[in-house]
Amino acid sequence: MDKRAELKREYKNTHQPMGVYLIRNLATGKVLVGSSVNLPAARNRFIDMGSHGNAELQEDYKKYGANNFSFEVVETLDPVDDPNHDYVGELKVLEDMILDKLQPYGEKGYNTAKK
Repeated sequence: MDKRAELKREYKNTHQPMGVYLIRNLATGKVLVGSSVNLPAARNRFIDMGSHGNAELQEDYKKYGANNFSFEVVETLDPVDDPNHDYVGELKVLEDMILDKLQPYGEKGYNTAKK
């Protein structure tokens, strides 16, 4: 096996940092709570935000500019040795806990309240 293929396989088998994050509008104080099994990738998507699924966040990002937003990791999740572990489910529980605590809805945030 060539070195490149081996490095690629190694990378795919390595757990990336995962957890719950906030995107904070420094001009207004509003936040978006999200979670990801790959926090570096989530941060890169934030930095390169050309379009975001949340229209209000995207509008404010264009209005206030990139310098008025921050990406903050709130909680991290450690990998376990079980290959069948439900990281997505565990992250959703953590995210829901942060949503319950911060209530980032309406004037306070970009998340949509669950009905």
